[in-house]
Amino acid sequence: MDQMKVLVACEESQAVTKELRKLGHEAFSCDILPCSGGHPEWHLQQDVTELLKQSWDIIIAFPPCTYLTVTGNRWFNIERYGEKAIKRHANRKKAISFFMMFANANCSKIAIENPVGIMSTKYRKPDQIINPYQFGDAFEKKTCLWLKGLPKLQPTNIVKPPKRKQFKSGKTMPSWYADAWKLPKEERAKLRSKTFPGIAKAIAEQWTK
Repeated sequence: MDQMKVLVACEESQAVTKELRKLGHEAFSCDILPCSGGHPEWHLQQDVTELLKQSWDIIIAFPPCTYLTVTGNRWFNIERYGEKAIKRHANRKKAISFFMMFANANCSKIAIENPVGIMSTKYRKPDQIINPYQFGDAFEKKTCLWLKGLPKLQPTNIVKPPKRKQFKSGKTMPSWYADAWKLPKEERAKLRSKTFPGIAKAIAEQWTK
C-alpha cells in the first residue's frame, strides 16, 4: 500500500486523521478550531480554502451542517421569525457555497459527509447513507456520503441499533441525539458532528486500498 497524502477538512476531533496515520498515511486534519484529538502536529488550524489549492491524493470533508440539515428547516420561516430567518437564509447560502467548494476541488478522490439535508436537492443525492451501527457502534445517526473516485463503504460489523426516544408529539429521535440538548450549544454541536470510531476506521482502511 502506497503512502497517501490526505486532507481531512473540518475535523477538530482527528478521528479519521488518527486512523489514517495508524496505516502510515500522511494525513492532516484541518479546522479553524484547535484540535481535540491530541495531535496538534497533524493539525492545520486555518481556513481550508488555501489548502484546497495544494495537491492531495484524497480529500475527506465534514462541512458544518447547521444550516444544511433538514432538522432546522422550521427556523427559516421568515413570516414567523423575521430578521433571524433572513440571517439564517444568508448563512445557508454561505454553507452551500462552502460545501460545493469541496465538491468542485481539483482532486481525483473526494468524500463529503453531512447529515440528511438540503444538499440532496441543491447538489445531488448522496452516493450512500450509512449508520454507526453498521460499523460496530450501537448508535443511530444517518450520515450521507457524496463520493468521487471512492467506493461505497462496506459495513464491517452490524450491531443492533439503540431504542429511539419518543416525544409527546409522536416524533422520535435517537436517545443520544435527544440527550445532547442538555449540553451547552458548542459542546452539543461537537457531539452531534462527531465521527464514530467504527466509521473512522472503515474510511481509513477502505478508501486507501
